[in-house]
Amino acid sequence: MNILGYMQKVGRALMVPVAVLPAAAILMGIGYWIDPNGWGGDSPLAAFLIKAGAAVIDNMALLFAVGVAYGMSKDKDGAAALSGLVGWLVVTTLLSPGAVEQITGEVAHASFGKIENQFVGILIGIISAELYNKFSDVELHNALAFFSGRRLVPIVVSIVMIIVSFILMAIWPIIFSGLQHFGESISKMGDIGAGIYAFFNRLLIPVGLHHALNSVFWFDVAGINDIPNFLAGQETISKFAEQGKTALGTVGMYQAGFFPIMMFGLPGAALAIYTAARSEHKQKVASIMLAAALASFFTGVTEPLEFSFMFVAPLLYVVHAVLTGISVFIAANMEWIAGFGFSAGLVDMVLSSQNPLAKQWYMLLVQGVAFFAIYYFVFLGLIKWLNLKTPGREESDDLPAETEPHVAQDGDALANDYIAALGGIKNIEVIDACITRLRLTLKNREIIEEANLKNLGAMGVVKLGEKNLQVIIGPQAESIANRMKLLK
Repeated sequence: MNILGYMQKVGRALMVPVAVLPAAAILMGIGYWIDPNGWGGDSPLAAFLIKAGAAVIDNMALLFAVGVAYGMSKDKDGAAALSGLVGWLVVTTLLSPGAVEQITGEVAHASFGKIENQFVGILIGIISAELYNKFSDVELHNALAFFSGRRLVPIVVSIVMIIVSFILMAIWPIIFSGLQHFGESISKMGDIGAGIYAFFNRLLIPVGLHHALNSVFWFDVAGINDIPNFLAGQETISKFAEQGKTALGTVGMYQAGFFPIMMFGLPGAALAIYTAARSEHKQKVASIMLAAALASFFTGVTEPLEFSFMFVAPLLYVVHAVLTGISVFIAANMEWIAGFGFSAGLVDMVLSSQNPLAKQWYMLLVQGVAFFAIYYFVFLGLIKWLNLKTPGREESDDLPAETEPHVAQDGDALANDYIAALGGIKNIEVIDACITRLRLTLKNREIIEEANLKNLGAMGVVKLGEKNLQVIIGPQAESIANRMKLLK
C-alpha cells in the first residue's frame, strides 16, 4: 500500500475517536448555559454536566489509542480496541517521568511529562492495529490453544510496546521538541499563524489529510490544545492565570474564524453556483445546493458542498482556502472567539456562546454576513468570467442526483448500484467510510464508472495511489458503506 493510501486508512480511523467530541461539547455547552456565571460553581447540575464532558476531553489521547486501533483493524473487533488500551497502558507507564528516572538513573526530560498526548495515542493505535491484523488468526499448539487468535494479540502488543517504549525513550524528546517548535513557530505568528493554519486545513481536505494537521493545533501535540482548552472554560482560565498568561481572546483562535465560512461563506458559494447554473438545470442544482448549504450552516459538515466544485473548478477551491485563512486571521486579530466540539456550525456556536472563553462571538455572525456576500460575488464573477463548469453548467444532463430519497426508499438497491459502478463486488477489497465519504481499496480502479457514481449522488471522486478511492457522498456515506459490507 502506498503512503497516500495508508494515510487514507489512518485518516478514516481518526474519525472514530473524533466522533465522541460532539457528546462532550454538548454536555459542557449545556452546563455553561445553565450556569453562565459560576461555570458549575453555583449549580450542581451544571457542574455535573461540565465534569462529564471533561471526562471525555481530558482523555482524548487514550481514546485515540483505542479508537485508531479499532478503526484500522481488519474486522473492527473489540479485541483490537482492547489491544490499543493495553499498548497505551504499557507505553505511558514505562515513559512516565518517574519510571524514566528509575530506568535511566537520570532526571527525565520535560517531554516525558507530556507523553500522554494524541500523537503518541495515534502511534500506539496504528501499531496495535497492525499487530492485530497480523496475529489475530494465528493458531498455537494445543497446549497453548487458549491463547490463540484474538487472545494472543494483547500479549504480543504488550511485548512489542516494551520495545517501542525503549525506542521512544531515546527519540521522544527529539520528536516532541520538533513538534513543539513547529507549533510554537506558528503560534508565535499569532493571528497570521492562525490564518496560515486555516488555509492549509482546507487545502488538505481533498486527500483527507487535514486531520493530521488538526491534531497539532486542536489537541495537545505541540502544546496548543485549542479545542480541549476552550471546552474546559473556567479551568483553562485559571490554569493560564497561574502561568501569567491570559486565555480570553487567545484560546479558540484556531476555531473561531471557521464559523463565518461554514455558516455563511459556503452557503454564499452555493447560491452563486445555483445562480450561474443553466436554466434547465436550476431545479436539480437547487436541491443539491440547498441540502449541502443547510448541512454546512447547521452542523459545519462542508464536504458535500466543497466537493461539488473542488474538482470541476479547482481555482474556486483555492480561493475558498484563501478566504478561509483570511476569515480565521480576522477573527483571531479582532479576538472574536467561539469554539466547537464537532465543527463550526450553528449548533456549536449556540452551545459555545455561554462558555467563559467565548468573546464577542456575535461579531462572528456579522463577519459571516460579509463573507456570504464575498463568496457569492467572487464565486459568481469567477464562474461567469472563466466559464467554469460548476454544477448546472455542463452541456450534458448528467448532474448528480439527490441520494437521500434512494437511501430512505431502498438502501440495498442503492448499495448494489454503487457496487456495480465500482466494478462489481469482486473488484472491492476494502469498504469503509467516514462522515461524508466512502473510503475504498479496489483491485482495479480503471474499471470504475465515474459517471454512474455521480448519477447515483456522488459529489466527487478522489484517487489516491493505484488502488485507493474516496467517493464523496454526504452524511449517508456510513449507511451505504454498511449495506455494501453486508452485500459483500
